[in-house]
Amino acid sequence: MRPEHRLPTPAAPRFGGEAVPPRGETDESISIDAMQPFDFTLRTRIFFGQDALAQIGTLARELGFTRTLIVADRGIAATGQVARVANLLNAAGIRPSFFHDFDTNPDTRMIEAGRAEAAACGIDSITGLGGGSSLDCAKGINFVFTNGGSMRDYRGHGKATRPMLPSIGVPMTAGTGSEAQSYAVISDAETHAKMACGDPKAAFRVAILDPALTVSQPRAVTAIAGYDAISHAVESYVTARRTSLSTLFARDAWRRLQANYEGVLRCPGDLDARGAMLLGAHEAGIAIEASMLGATHACANPLTARYGTTHGIAIAVMLPHIVRWNAEDGPTRERYRELLGVADVSDGGDPGATLASLLEDLARAGELPRTLGEIGVSSGDLPALAADAATQWTGTFNPRPFDEAAALLLYERAL
Repeated sequence: MRPEHRLPTPAAPRFGGEAVPPRGETDESISIDAMQPFDFTLRTRIFFGQDALAQIGTLARELGFTRTLIVADRGIAATGQVARVANLLNAAGIRPSFFHDFDTNPDTRMIEAGRAEAAACGIDSITGLGGGSSLDCAKGINFVFTNGGSMRDYRGHGKATRPMLPSIGVPMTAGTGSEAQSYAVISDAETHAKMACGDPKAAFRVAILDPALTVSQPRAVTAIAGYDAISHAVESYVTARRTSLSTLFARDAWRRLQANYEGVLRCPGDLDARGAMLLGAHEAGIAIEASMLGATHACANPLTARYGTTHGIAIAVMLPHIVRWNAEDGPTRERYRELLGVADVSDGGDPGATLASLLEDLARAGELPRTLGEIGVSSGDLPALAADAATQWTGTFNPRPFDEAAALLLYERAL
């Protein structure tokens, strides 16, 4: 890794050279909204590098762990990594317990089951291991175990009134960036609506970013998670809430992600590319925490709620259409031009269309669906989807005003 990009992590494990060097763009070429006010805190220590996971026992002891709940889905448990983490924690004098009873969209009932397991085991800490579902589930359990009630009580931000347990997040996909955020996205078991539940106390104290952990993921998981991370960089770069710092992280996330996405699909064992994707996804997560997301996620969530569509697939279908639509707004169009410059791609005189085409090419490389029809949506479904999309919180941060009529138009274009 180049020295100017090295994270200041004490005793950081060594890792190979940076997969993608900077392309030579200057700060003067990027609009950073320098006068935009913001409140920014990095709450999570980042421990990055090949075999970083080997340090989990030391890091957990530093946080005072003695009895921890390892939250990981069954697929992650089957890889053997849960057993490895348990052995490392045991060797450090920390007793692990386990919770695996949740799926790719953890809901309120699953969180309650995790709370009951945590209470039965008398834990004093939580360890999340896996993709975004594992990390969100770990944060969700922390909410209800320490503060009581159900996840519905924490929808929104800052509603936890009591301290929460120290926690460590270990992502095994380069996707959601959940390990960088204080929010857990949990589905309501009755309505299937996704709820964003955030509080500064919910943030992981430490995030362990070990590129080797992502190598075993199936190609489809790499493709879907990676595209989701790309969407986070693109959306957070242009939101109405963006700041000079959120754009800094989103820009670098985009640089790493778009340049390495096809590489990790072609060569899954390339640890340099894997590291760039993992760090890029984390940077995009930091950007989300500071600036939120936009209409793409507002349109994607109803597809998951109504049809069970995998989140990253719903994102891949909607993102290019929303980029084209957002580019009708002049300032947003210029910010898309900046992203193309970072990627060393000519804007062709129409930055929105060019960026959308680039995103479609990436989705094609990932063999992801391109239309709503491919995921089983018919024209008769669109009005109800649009009504749901208009209620999504992320839509309020879109750079162009987003409402039910806009959502319907975008779904029609994606059909």
